[in-house]
Amino acid sequence: MAHKKGHHHETMIEIPKPMNFTGGLEFSALTYTMTKKKKIDGHRFKQDVDLLHRITGYAPKGCITAVMGPSGAGKSTFLDGLAGRIASGSLKGRVSLDGMEMSPSLIKRTSAYIMQDDRLFPMLTVYETLMFAADFRLGQISTVDKIQRVEKLIEQLGLSSSRNTCIGDEGTRGVSGGERRRVSIGVDIIHGPSLLFLDEPTSGLDSTSAHSVIEKVHDIARSGSTVILTIHQPSSRIQLLLDHLIILARGQLMFQGSPKDVTLHLGRMGRKVPKGENSIEHLIDVIQEYDQSEFGVEALAEFVRTGMKPPPLSDEEMSISTVTPTPPSCPRDHRNQGHDQSRDHGNGRRLHLQASVHSANDEFDHSLRSPYNNLSSSWTPSRSGVMQALGFTPSRQNADPKMQAAMSASPGSYYAYSSEILHETPTPHSSDYTVNENDYLTPNIGLNALRSHQNLGRKFANSFFPETWMLMRRNFKNIQRTPELFLSRLMVLTVMGIMMATMFMRPKADNQGITNRLSFFIFTVCLFFFSSNDAVPAFIQERFIFVRETSHNAYRASSYTIAGLVTYLPFLAVQAGVYAAIVWKALKLRGPFLYFLLVLYVSLLSTNSFVVFVSSVVPNYILGYAAVIAFTALFFLFCGYFVNSHDIPAYWKWMNKISTMTYPYEGLLMNQYQTDATFGSGLTPDHKPYNITGNDILSGLHISTHESHKWKNVLIMLGWAVLYRVLFYLVLRFASKNQRK
Repeated sequence: MAHKKGHHHETMIEIPKPMNFTGGLEFSALTYTMTKKKKIDGHRFKQDVDLLHRITGYAPKGCITAVMGPSGAGKSTFLDGLAGRIASGSLKGRVSLDGMEMSPSLIKRTSAYIMQDDRLFPMLTVYETLMFAADFRLGQISTVDKIQRVEKLIEQLGLSSSRNTCIGDEGTRGVSGGERRRVSIGVDIIHGPSLLFLDEPTSGLDSTSAHSVIEKVHDIARSGSTVILTIHQPSSRIQLLLDHLIILARGQLMFQGSPKDVTLHLGRMGRKVPKGENSIEHLIDVIQEYDQSEFGVEALAEFVRTGMKPPPLSDEEMSISTVTPTPPSCPRDHRNQGHDQSRDHGNGRRLHLQASVHSANDEFDHSLRSPYNNLSSSWTPSRSGVMQALGFTPSRQNADPKMQAAMSASPGSYYAYSSEILHETPTPHSSDYTVNENDYLTPNIGLNALRSHQNLGRKFANSFFPETWMLMRRNFKNIQRTPELFLSRLMVLTVMGIMMATMFMRPKADNQGITNRLSFFIFTVCLFFFSSNDAVPAFIQERFIFVRETSHNAYRASSYTIAGLVTYLPFLAVQAGVYAAIVWKALKLRGPFLYFLLVLYVSLLSTNSFVVFVSSVVPNYILGYAAVIAFTALFFLFCGYFVNSHDIPAYWKWMNKISTMTYPYEGLLMNQYQTDATFGSGLTPDHKPYNITGNDILSGLHISTHESHKWKNVLIMLGWAVLYRVLFYLVLRFASKNQRK
């Protein structure tokens, strides 16, 4: 490889792993690139930006690895990348677990991801929450074994005193914040994952609760799991529990290693930790100082990659972080937001850094020394790790004599260095680490290895029908604990049924009586449509729990859809039955009562399916209500009440066909008026009296008088209910994934 101008040499330092490194997560050249639109001088153009830039390292097994850095450093993005939660094609690089290369789908099945927000059912107790998690994740083991596992986990997490306490929410008193966070952790570790990811597990907690949570996580790590978490400004007590640090800034690696080596790392940079100041906090301060200087964090990233000492900062630059802080979102034209300096004025800075090699060579043996040399003698280089992943060629040829002597004296403390300056490290292929839900097995992993990782050939722990029954049991328990939703609907229909019965009773046998009866039917249809609107916020709240639980294959979207439908079938039947019983005799309606009841029931079913589908699409309940109200108005307008279906303009007839109010409205009218019985009378233009039969009313509205068409409308309503449930399933299955695009 050709040297750069001046033939200056860069040296490549590999991040060492312990000699007794028995496993854990290893990653190389993780790069996450996004295309952003920019506007400069009135012109818009697209530019690739690296949110993660060639991050290489490892997280040892049995230890807590903490990902830290200033705001906007890319901590959560990095965690999502390791956990396989970045969409296909966006993330490049390689990840291996215990020496085996892993695909994202396999990572998701061997790991647990605890989100920053606790998404739990508020009315379930701690024990019930963990038991349902055990049912979903532990498969077909005996109930006794599941109970023992849950009881042991409750004891390990320090939840014994709150075992039978409800989780609670803003309106219901429950467990404390720290206990809720520990329950969230317990839900995701019930199956004993080999990997545990936590996104800001101490967020929103007081110092005591935060320390308690990390203490429990520390115990989990010591039991043999690989734990990786993001954390912002940990207390000194929490820092004592952290085994391994990965510090990022603007998507680049600033430091990796033991917390006790941060001071040495700063010393190699020429920065001393002031007396009484925390070394980790001081390093982050130094990172921010460079970030706001002309050099940017690229200078520190270059130091980590090559051992080249970063240029010193002036006194003004060293104090700028405390005088004039720059928000992370503030654009900087010389650094491309700090995400991909090599693409934006990076060449100029690289030349500046290269120019400092001469001064760095004066202290070559010091500046190239691994920042981990003061560790125990068990630390030694890996011959197949980071350097090979980055494409570096180990070589001792042409190395500096001092370096060769040092390596000979202590071969276990140094890495081989390349004598050439590499223009650019190889870019990993995009297929190396991409999300593919159908990629269940990785070719490099044998059957025995898969079995050792909890039978990873199976995507779900349970078969379809037991899984559906578990979800139904949980749904019934939630309804039992929160009967307000069902009782409020039932109360509304009961009160409105009484009002309808007293308002429209004894209709007159004339045109006005017929009009009043038509008004009753259309109001009934609208009432049943609106009675399901309160399902919008209920499902939107539950959707977050669904996303968390299915992100690691706790259950299928199909079983969730079926369970939700079957659970509410009896409650919908009760609502329709109560309303029908109140109005039927009071208004002396005719036709088969069972058909009247069936139309009301299927109308509720199709309406509920429509509202649930809309709730799965909208991002929040405000937009959900707006969408449901807008469609209700459209369906009401085109159902045939204001303008009968025959007279609707041809270009709007399709709205009459898709309106879910059209078919129950016509079905109720056909049940009432498919007869030759007289419902009113009138006078012809020559003043001759005539009778108005039921079939005359239907003919005037252009509604069929054939008996078979009554059942056709029921089947169409059932078809709409099925269609909306299928659409609901498709949204859950393919559009409700917790991953970055």
